[in-house]
Amino acid sequence: MEDYKVVRYSSLNYVEWNAFVSKAKNATFLFHRDFMDYHQDRFEDFSLLVYQKDKLVAILPANEHENKVYSHQGLNYGGLVLNEVIKFEVVLEVFKELLMYLSSSGFESLILKQIPSIYNSVISEEIQYLMFILKTELIRRDTLSVIDLNNKIKISNNRMEGFKRGKKHRLVIKEEDSFELFWNNILIKNLKEKHQAKPVHSLNEIILLKKNFPRNIRQFNVYKDDRIVAGTTVFESKSVAHSQYISGDENKNVLGSLDFLHVHLINDVFKNKKYFDFGTSNESNGLQINRGLQFWKEGFGARTLTQDFYQVKIDNYQLLNNVFV
Repeated sequence: MEDYKVVRYSSLNYVEWNAFVSKAKNATFLFHRDFMDYHQDRFEDFSLLVYQKDKLVAILPANEHENKVYSHQGLNYGGLVLNEVIKFEVVLEVFKELLMYLSSSGFESLILKQIPSIYNSVISEEIQYLMFILKTELIRRDTLSVIDLNNKIKISNNRMEGFKRGKKHRLVIKEEDSFELFWNNILIKNLKEKHQAKPVHSLNEIILLKKNFPRNIRQFNVYKDDRIVAGTTVFESKSVAHSQYISGDENKNVLGSLDFLHVHLINDVFKNKKYFDFGTSNESNGLQINRGLQFWKEGFGARTLTQDFYQVKIDNYQLLNNVFV
């Protein structure tokens, strides 16, 4: 429709993009360009802005790879980001315009990694309905373990026993601006030994992101006699505290260090948030769940929320033409 215009993001849109993110109904600081661009050397950015009569009404944080566009592969979540007052009919038209633009640009499909609903400030499930109309393929569904902090389930005896062990061993929790001790002494070592993996963010990258978002990225370490024994890196958004990285040393069960830490975070540090998000325990592209990890998270009262991944066949945009009667 001539009322709408799709524009590919460039640095000229930096201020406008970030201002939109700050007021969108389904966005967090992860969509700020200072977060997205820290790994711009690894991804070919293909973020888009959609205007209605010259007013910005939606953005799509995205990258391109092998003839597909992804709602950004470098982020925990993504999808179409919308302004707070947008109505369903406009969302439909915006998404159709996006697909038409991608079709004319020669792409075959769009992979959407939806933002979990707990991160929305206003109800926002328009895209889920459009996925149904567009006959999209659900290619993955992850489970997140989330605590509703306004309706908490009692923490299990197992987790409270761990908390008591932490008190008995006189563990000390400190919030720190430095990530080196946790990254070098705990996290990198454990990921390599247990999963033959590395943190998604390098130490230098998390230091840079902390500098850019000092209120949103927080590091909590646990000490036994001045020696670090555990820690977590938390990504904090308006309504949600999310443990991005959690790890403890080989004595974590004996000391109860991770139980001690997370009871404190849930009951004290983040008690005024709406949700505490432990993230996923999925493996094998979402098809399996790590039983032990899931059991541990649910011991704090976390319960299951799903995050969907869709593959949209771009040329199906014509299916959106006859939704209204």
